Amino acid sequence: MKMTEKSCADFVAVLATKAPVPGGGGASALCGAIGTALGNMVGSLTVGKKKYASVEEEIKALQAKCDALQADLLALVERDAEVFAPLAAAYGLPKDTEEQRAEKERVMEAALGAACGVPLRIMEKCCEAIGLMAVFAEKGSRLAVSDAGVGAALCRAALEGAALNVFINTKAMKDRANAAAIDARAEKMLADNRARANEIYETVMTSLRA
Repeated sequence: MKMTEKSCADFVAVLATKAPVPGGGGASALCGAIGTALGNMVGSLTVGKKKYASVEEEIKALQAKCDALQADLLALVERDAEVFAPLAAAYGLPKDTEEQRAEKERVMEAALGAACGVPLRIMEKCCEAIGLMAVFAEKGSRLAVSDAGVGAALCRAALEGAALNVFINTKAMKDRANAAAIDARAEKMLADNRARANEIYETVMTSLRA
C-alpha cells in the first residue's frame, strides 16, 4: 500500500517509528499538499457566490493549479521514500579496501544527488502554492480567509522542512561545488518565499484581530 493511501493515523504511527520512511521529506510533501488543499477550499467557498462573481474565473483557474500541485506533492511523498532506499543501502556498503571505499563514495554521491532532487521539487511546488495562497487570501471568501492563512503557514513549513532535507544531504557530498550549487537553489527559494508566506499569514492575522 502506498503511504498516501494509509489512514492519517497509520501514517503518523509509522512516522513516529524508526522505520526509514516516511521521514521529514515525505512529511513535508504531505504538509504542502494539505496547505494547498486549504487554499483550494477557500476557492470552493468563493465560486458560485454573487459577491465574488468578478473574481470567479480567476479563482477557478487557481483551483485547477491547486489540483495539479496537490497531486504533485502527494506523488512526491512516495518519491521521497523511493530515493531514500538507495541512500540507506549506500551507507551500509563495505569500506574495508581501497576499491570498496571508492565504490562506496561513488554510489553515495549518486544517491545523495537523487535524495536532494526530491526535496528541491517539494520546495518548488511549495513556492508555487504560496503564490496561490496570496491570491486566495486577498480575493477569496472572507468567511474562509483564516484557511488561506493556515494554508500559507503549512506551505511555509513544508518549504522549510524540505530545505532541511536538501541541506542534510548536500552536507555529506564530496563534490562541494555541486553541493554549493544545490544549496544556492534551496537558499534562493527560502529567501524569496518564506517572507512571502509570513506576509500572507500576518495579513490574515491582522484582518482577523482588527
